[in-house]
Amino acid sequence: MSTRALVLGGGGATGNAWLVGVVAGLLEAGVDVTTADLVVGTSAGSTAAAQLTSSSAAELLTAVLQAPVPQRPAQPGAARPVADQMERTARLIAAATDAADMRRRLGAAALDLAAGSGESWAERWRATVATRLPSPAWPAQRLLVTAVDAATGEPVGFERDSGVDLVDAVAASCSSGPAYPIGRRSYIDGGFRANADNADLAAGYDDVLVLSPFGGRSRAPQEWGLDLASQVAGLRAGGSRVETLFPATEHLGASAMDLSLRAPAARSGRDQGRELAARVGATWG
Repeated sequence: MSTRALVLGGGGATGNAWLVGVVAGLLEAGVDVTTADLVVGTSAGSTAAAQLTSSSAAELLTAVLQAPVPQRPAQPGAARPVADQMERTARLIAAATDAADMRRRLGAAALDLAAGSGESWAERWRATVATRLPSPAWPAQRLLVTAVDAATGEPVGFERDSGVDLVDAVAASCSSGPAYPIGRRSYIDGGFRANADNADLAAGYDDVLVLSPFGGRSRAPQEWGLDLASQVAGLRAGGSRVETLFPATEHLGASAMDLSLRAPAARSGRDQGRELAARVGATWG
């Protein structure tokens, strides 16, 4: 019997909504990818992974579509914190000599941010993440949540037997600003491990479906081989059948944190899921 892996990449608030929409659309067309033997979740994809393994895609989609639509910021500077974060991390990535050095630099900067954010920051962030998850319990199927150790730069994969609470694991995977503490260690966004998808973690599975809100892009230099195309090539060289889906709309990358775009992103994802179900089903089996 074939083994199957579902990879859910990072992509902010709109990326999360698109992921839910795609999975719901696939299900409506008769393809249920939530039964995967392995689900890999990174950043916003870790939130989607925890949601989709403990609640129905249809219910999650309905919640996104029925949520009150927040007003877009009236002031041009309201989106500045996101832009500042992107600029700050871009400088750190540009200064790095390789992927390991990049992760160490990003981790050190995140630890500095955490030191200046006050003790209550992590508690508030954990509470925010907890409200997004239908259940605080790890699912029965294998769920792998990615993160990076802020002190060492080493990649980390949290699972049910890791001794880490699911809410903490997701909070760490989504921590793109200050480093998030769990016990004596602190962690940063799983998207800094390789790219926003981390599809290479599905190595050894027969059928792999990658849903990539950021379209497989990597902010690291091409020669480091961290981009999704390189990871997919490695999976296929190892014998996996791989299907990748990217958003049909451009706003998912440029305005990933715009909450007013979550419903349009979810609808777009559902339409794609319905349209591409036959293609996905041929790989998924």
